[in-house]
Amino acid sequence: MAAFEYQAINGKGQTVKGTIESDTIKTARQQLKSGELTLLAIHEVNKKEQAAKGVARFGQRIGMRQLAHITRQMAALLASGLAIDEALGITAKQLDSSRARRILLGIRSRILEGQSLAQALSAFPSTFPPLYRATVEAGESSGKLDQVLHRLAEYLSDKGQLQSKLQMALIYPVMLTAVSLLVVIGLLTYVVPEITGVFDKLGQELPDITQGLIACSDFFKHYGVLLLLLIILATMAFQALLRKPKFRMRYHNWLLSVPFIARFAKGMNTARFTRTLAILTNSGVELLQALKISSQVLTNTAMQKAVENAALKVREGLSLNKALEASALFPPVTIHLIASGEASGQLPKMLASAADDQERDIQALTEMTLGLFEPALILTMGLVVLVIVLAILLPIFEMNQLVH
Repeated sequence: MAAFEYQAINGKGQTVKGTIESDTIKTARQQLKSGELTLLAIHEVNKKEQAAKGVARFGQRIGMRQLAHITRQMAALLASGLAIDEALGITAKQLDSSRARRILLGIRSRILEGQSLAQALSAFPSTFPPLYRATVEAGESSGKLDQVLHRLAEYLSDKGQLQSKLQMALIYPVMLTAVSLLVVIGLLTYVVPEITGVFDKLGQELPDITQGLIACSDFFKHYGVLLLLLIILATMAFQALLRKPKFRMRYHNWLLSVPFIARFAKGMNTARFTRTLAILTNSGVELLQALKISSQVLTNTAMQKAVENAALKVREGLSLNKALEASALFPPVTIHLIASGEASGQLPKMLASAADDQERDIQALTEMTLGLFEPALILTMGLVVLVIVLAILLPIFEMNQLVH
């Protein structure tokens, strides 16, 4: 049995969309026609996803929070004794999102054809990353799929919460910076020329600070659009260069050498790596495969290469903590916790502790940075406005002195 997505017109002349399960596309058409629907388009869910080739072209992605919710529901239903196809069907019926329902029904149809859950998930790579699929495969092999899905749900929830906290923390300073820049540009482009134009008509010699303000105003007025275009082009050129492996590697290595940025980059990547490795090893995934998958979650190319090199050394017989320590890119605390986990046989637990430690450090660093940035920005804006006010008032004071 397969899942088909359709678009049709009902008896009231309204266009409706939905998903239907049937053995073939022919029987699906017959079912829809018997329901007094005029069919406009129909296609199999699996084939649609394959045509997208992993890109969310047809809205095949599921948000992290929703994926965590689905995974938790699946874990609970499987723990209660339901079969995988039944659990998928029940979960799909409870979803409000048509795209999520469509994906789950597509997975269910593949399972009914005889595929494993991990194999069925691989048909939707844009929704289920390698970490998710590998963990599910390990859960199926060990017979503890419900427990593995529960861990996955917790992982996705924690990951979503951390990202939400960082995004919420950045909203205010980003908005404050944008508004401040717009205010300054607006003053220099529209307000200042109107006021300084009066001084030009009087033919009075202006103070240096006023002349500098007029020069800045003229520059933004005549070349502001060109400057904006240059910034956009430079950004696009930089992004194009980042697609080249050699340049991206040099840039990421440079980031790891800048004191403050390095701490943030190392902390974020270490937290992702250790958290991913913890859930994989705890689910029964073999260490070398877990290292390969965990390296894919790293956003820094240099650290990703370090993990790949560490995996080669582990294959040759070196311990994980020694292999990672050789790169000198991971925090000493993380290396110590991994060494302790290997010595005690509790590597997944120590990896989770290392991830918790790095996440707390990153959150504290973010809060401290924003706590310093906001007053610094307000002070800077106050100085800029003070300079503009002085540049306008000084010629007026000089005129008053000449009159008296």
